[in-house]
Amino acid sequence: MKNIITQFSRIFVGVLFIISGLIKLNDPVGFSYKLTEYFSEPVFNMPFLSPFALGLAIFLVILEVVLGVMLLVGYKTKTTIWSLLVLIVFFTFLTFYSAYFDVVKDCGCFGDALHLTPWESFTKDVVLLFFILVLFFNQKLIKPLFSTPQTNFAVYLSVVLCAFMAVWVLNHNPIKDFRPYKVGTNIEKAMEIPEGAPKSVVEMIFIYKVNGVDKEFTEKDLMNIPEGATFVDRKDKVITEGYVPTIHDFTMTKDGSDYKEELLKEPKLLVFVAYDLTLSSPHGMKQLENLNTEAKAKGYKVIGMTASDDEMIAKAKKQYGLNIDFYFCDAIALKTIERANPSIVVIQNGTIVQKVHYNDIDNLKL
Repeated sequence: MKNIITQFSRIFVGVLFIISGLIKLNDPVGFSYKLTEYFSEPVFNMPFLSPFALGLAIFLVILEVVLGVMLLVGYKTKTTIWSLLVLIVFFTFLTFYSAYFDVVKDCGCFGDALHLTPWESFTKDVVLLFFILVLFFNQKLIKPLFSTPQTNFAVYLSVVLCAFMAVWVLNHNPIKDFRPYKVGTNIEKAMEIPEGAPKSVVEMIFIYKVNGVDKEFTEKDLMNIPEGATFVDRKDKVITEGYVPTIHDFTMTKDGSDYKEELLKEPKLLVFVAYDLTLSSPHGMKQLENLNTEAKAKGYKVIGMTASDDEMIAKAKKQYGLNIDFYFCDAIALKTIERANPSIVVIQNGTIVQKVHYNDIDNLKL
């Protein structure tokens, strides 16, 4: 019985680590955004790590896949299980912290393929911790599946293939797009809220400074605010989360007006997405004006979308000779639309029909 439980744990942990790692390896940039969220001031307040988020993301996801392979083939059992134990303890701490303090809404354990609540993520890690402890206390029952040369070859091959996949998706698009803005999505329909859908219950919290100390008051407490208290701020506390549409933060704002309803009715709309023009690839930006000219000749309306300010937009247009109008959208939404900066999105009557990395402009079918 002990051997059956151990072998089941071996397969369960190994397969889950490989699946989880491959999903994130498919989109390491997206996972790096999640790490940056953990490094931010409201969570662990370690912004000095943010510049290393992408490199750390790639290392962690490759490690996750390779450890899963090492466990399945029985490569250096003691080192493998110790590594798995350290990793899962670290992940369990992160997910507990996120859940208990309600600071990160989705751990990103399975990328955009499967969204888990903080407590679901913590529960998943506790289950994994249990099975890894089973392996830890029964290491002698884990034997290599193949001869030493074959086992070594399997592990080395997994490292090479993972590295190749990482390089590929960083220079192109994710192999499989799990994001809300994948090809085939109609943006307007994805923003709709079904009739009768549950609405969020929100409580307004008012913050007043009382005797030098910030105190919170609900609406029903406003009549009891001490004399001399001064208003500091107001925030909304979500009591019950209502229905949230797949796409809920998409805008096409210019000069204070949102033009998304008008632009999403265009039969031929080509969009250059650059969430931050200060971080955009010069190589990619230099290609956009030629594409702009070609697309307009074929009847496309061409625009840019960014979260950068007007000054940066003017600077980029001058630097790269861009003859297009830029519309504002929140950076998080733009980073969800596409990972490359810049990238190209083709929209027909509100439906996304093509998305390409700036390295793949030649693949566009206009």
